[in-house]
Amino acid sequence: MRRTRFARAGLAVLLMLGAGLGAGTLPAAAGDSPSPGRSDAAPASAGLLAAMQRDLHLTKDQATARLAAEQGATAAEPTARRAAGTSYGGSWFDTTDGALTVAVTRDASASTLRAIRATGATVRTVTHSARQLAATQARLDKLSAPSGVSSWHVDAKASTVVVSVAGGKLRDNDVQKFLARARQAGPVTVEVLPGAPKTLAAGTVGGDPYYTGNVRCSIGFSVYGGFVTAGHCGQPGAGVSGWDGSYIGNFQGSSFPDNDYAWVNVGSGWWTVPVVLGWGTVPDQLVRGSNVAPVGASICRSGSTTHWHCGTVLALNETVNYSQGAVHQLTKTNVCAEPGDSGGSFISGDQAQGVTSGGWGNCGSGGETWFQPVNEILGRYGLTLHTA
Repeated sequence: MRRTRFARAGLAVLLMLGAGLGAGTLPAAAGDSPSPGRSDAAPASAGLLAAMQRDLHLTKDQATARLAAEQGATAAEPTARRAAGTSYGGSWFDTTDGALTVAVTRDASASTLRAIRATGATVRTVTHSARQLAATQARLDKLSAPSGVSSWHVDAKASTVVVSVAGGKLRDNDVQKFLARARQAGPVTVEVLPGAPKTLAAGTVGGDPYYTGNVRCSIGFSVYGGFVTAGHCGQPGAGVSGWDGSYIGNFQGSSFPDNDYAWVNVGSGWWTVPVVLGWGTVPDQLVRGSNVAPVGASICRSGSTTHWHCGTVLALNETVNYSQGAVHQLTKTNVCAEPGDSGGSFISGDQAQGVTSGGWGNCGSGGETWFQPVNEILGRYGLTLHTA
């Protein structure tokens, strides 16, 4: 259906496939972060609401209300964070209250609390500041993690750094040694995951968005001059062909591990459009900006294998320990994904979030998926997101 539609129109376009995985941002070369774009959102489509009903177990009215509340929370978060100052302990979208929650340490003044609440956010008192938790995570990032350790991230709600261990590996000697060193670094708790994280590239299969060598991946988001995708999908200089086998361009920059991002230039009759493919589940989605969705917000993903799925943002700035090495500042979601979905789009409403990196599980039994935040990629390569 996708091929036929664009063949009739005579277009060879680059579509971003996305919804919500991920992690952290890097500053632009000049020290400025890229503009997040507009936050004005069109009414949610019937298809998007249906996908949220299916994946998040909501009614239509609940999905509509949640999207509106999340948009407000996303807009309020930067102001609330500044108001919290040094007492800031993190923030998240509370699905029960339908509002942003901002954590502060016990030394927060009454005027600080009033300023936070003036943004519409609720306040929760925690033990550790976001700066203290980030310092703990940074110490863990300097450690060499064994394969049994899956990832680690700051959990603002629990005011701790959570270290995830792959199922069956908790008692391994190397894992126990790592956990002992981790606990010396600061406030740390441990959880066990059913599976281990892996990247989601796949061997070449006909009819999918792009190929490099014998690897199939998914396009993330259009930028002026090309598109962004996952770094593990190709090395700088590698040629890229589209779903129809025609030449698109080459990887102009790529980083993996440590990061998992890349960008590909576009030419040879291809051009960019500010669209994420809905695969018939939802209408193709316009991209209007890249405001960061908070923890707890709904997010959707588009990819060439499993198409369109939705879920929730679970954590920001997580370090994921793939077999190829650790990748930092990813965002974690409970959206499912499978091989071939790598590089595909994560989007919240009409705001680009990031490109699919990896995960565990599948879309039959469920799992978790991480994405590399798009603003970090834009800043690293000096790119501009193509928006509607």
